[in-house]
Amino acid sequence: METTTEVANLFTPIEVGPLSLRNRMAMAPMTRSRAMLDGTPTAMMADYYAQRAGAGLIVSEGVNISAEAQGFIHVPGIFTDAHTSAWRKVTERVHAQNCAFVMQLWHTGRIGHPDNMGGGLHPVAPSALAHDRTVVTPSGLQPAPVPREMTDQDIRRTIDDYAQASRRAIAAGCDGVEIHAANGYLPGQFLHESTNLREDAWGGDLERRARFLIESARACAEAVGSQRVAVRITPFSVFNGARSEDDSAVYRYLVPALGELGLLYLHVVTAEVAGNQTVVRTDGDDVRDVVGFTRALWPGTLMAAGGYDRRKADEEIRTGRADMVAFGRDFIGNPDLPERLAKGHPLTERRPADWYGAAETGYTDYPSFDPRQ
Repeated sequence: METTTEVANLFTPIEVGPLSLRNRMAMAPMTRSRAMLDGTPTAMMADYYAQRAGAGLIVSEGVNISAEAQGFIHVPGIFTDAHTSAWRKVTERVHAQNCAFVMQLWHTGRIGHPDNMGGGLHPVAPSALAHDRTVVTPSGLQPAPVPREMTDQDIRRTIDDYAQASRRAIAAGCDGVEIHAANGYLPGQFLHESTNLREDAWGGDLERRARFLIESARACAEAVGSQRVAVRITPFSVFNGARSEDDSAVYRYLVPALGELGLLYLHVVTAEVAGNQTVVRTDGDDVRDVVGFTRALWPGTLMAAGGYDRRKADEEIRTGRADMVAFGRDFIGNPDLPERLAKGHPLTERRPADWYGAAETGYTDYPSFDPRQ
């Protein structure tokens, strides 16, 4: 691919664990709600990911690790044989274009609704604290219910669910898994004081609050190998109501602890907004430089995400602040985003109304750049 010199660093190859990637661009995980109601990936999902396989690595949308993990409708799963078989069709298409594929493992915890789970299941969380957001269900928007507080047995079973999901992901042809520990979902609910009021082995002081995520990552590493496991975090985020009094202390403990596991990479998100919501704290130097803060704590490959343009991404690579940069929303309307960024082509205007839903419109119907138009 011909590349302008101003983004040459972004398009240099990189070795990430056992993976040889042709460039340092990743496609960030994004919920698109195109799976079947039972969580089985669809044929158009394979088309969607294959269209965007010019990245060095694709991180899938969040994938439910169990029926109990489901928070939203039309989100894919990885807990049945049908799920595994359908994902294999996705990974085969992506690998055919020399792109690596990592599956993001998701448990929404309290951010869910029984109507999206079936089988008499109910959302679970470290503590019985409801969130104030509404949840999309088959019958429309409904308030999030009070979750059931998890027992010790529930917690250990959920950690095993992460391990089993990682095994299925590798069986489906994925190159690795990424634990979704960002944005206030279940791992973040354990991690933070506002959502974890426990005083047992899974709550109270920082070490015990971090235990669930660390044990989940360790279980996945033992199941499939540490160089097939990654974690995504959002330091200083207050999205979904998960926060602590001293977030710097939280991540100064967590990041090195994860580093001891020898993981494939750490994925840090610097996003300041989600929709119209401000989702990060505004106090403190660490908040103002999340990538620099994390880089100083993380010994391995660091992937950064959060509103990057081509020049800023290249600068992060050039200076060594990040080893890879993930792009999210720009990949939605620009399936050939790596080519566009490499050559400085304009990007397609965003169409948020089509981001979620069951149709191909706004999903697989975006064209590649045509210089004649």
